Amino acid sequence: MKKKTLKIGSLFCGCGGSDLGALGGFKYINTNYKKLPTQISYALDIDQKAINTYNHNFKHPAVVGSVTDVKLIDIPDFDILIGGFPCQSFSTVNPTKNPFDDRGQLYKDMAKILKKKQPKAFIAENVKGLMVLKKGEIFRSVLKEFELQGYRLSFQLLNSANYGIPQRRQRVFIVGIRNDINKTYKFPSPSFNESPDNNQKNWVPLKHVIKSLVPDDEKYYFSKRAVEGMKNAKKNMKRGLWQDLDKTCLTITSHLAKVSLNSRDPVLLVNPEKELYRRFTPQEAASIQSFPESFEFVGSEADAYRQIGNAIPPVLMWNVMKQLLETLNENVVQKENKQELAEA
Repeated sequence: MKKKTLKIGSLFCGCGGSDLGALGGFKYINTNYKKLPTQISYALDIDQKAINTYNHNFKHPAVVGSVTDVKLIDIPDFDILIGGFPCQSFSTVNPTKNPFDDRGQLYKDMAKILKKKQPKAFIAENVKGLMVLKKGEIFRSVLKEFELQGYRLSFQLLNSANYGIPQRRQRVFIVGIRNDINKTYKFPSPSFNESPDNNQKNWVPLKHVIKSLVPDDEKYYFSKRAVEGMKNAKKNMKRGLWQDLDKTCLTITSHLAKVSLNSRDPVLLVNPEKELYRRFTPQEAASIQSFPESFEFVGSEADAYRQIGNAIPPVLMWNVMKQLLETLNENVVQKENKQELAEA
């Protein structure tokens, strides 16, 4: 029996990492991530530059706008809502940020749309810090808000490295299925696991996406002054977090264009004797985030770095979405088929 194609509504879509994963039909590190029975019916983001990239890569155009200001009547119906609501307010790196600012309230706008549209399910994503800030108070508020809209929730902290991505990126996913469907979502089992002796042999190493330590353009090297600054910095600031190509990478962030050797961001050590360090190229950063090589970023390199760092890794979303579709197919599609037979 042919599976029904489910429509996707995408909030905070950015450049489209989540949407690419929700659709499938791409290749990454010699693995084909099959096309899923989905289509995008609506996509929204406030960042015009990210939308430029999105519309360059997808058939269905995204629109520029704020989720707070969008009129519900202008949003077409959909079966599944996805969205990585902005996470800057929930960062544990900068504890001085106010978690209750306007950006920290955007999950309520997502909940408002859930209440009105009542899709079969939704997938929300955010940083690990959301779960622990204010001793979990904020996270409990988010869960309650989604539950009140009529959804049975499942949540789990997922590590991208466990799903074939050469990056140790931990993000919390919240998946809700409408109560009347009477089904509980179970997260996909990891396809890759960190080995017991912690040498990461079972994770995909960085060398699968970094083709050469030596960059094509010297502009990616850090200056001698930057290297000396790292060496002379206070001990608590010394970073120089160069990545071993035989292991996975630290989390790719949105500010790689301005990365320094004294930051928490990952870098590459090209030549230890000459003390040559460099940052990742945009293409390398995109590959670490599991974007296929066919995905093209529009705008400046700084724009690309920001869009890449803010994105949900497509391969990770594909795994989460595939599991959700299989869960819904067991109930929703069969239920609809029975209804069609009854009407006949």
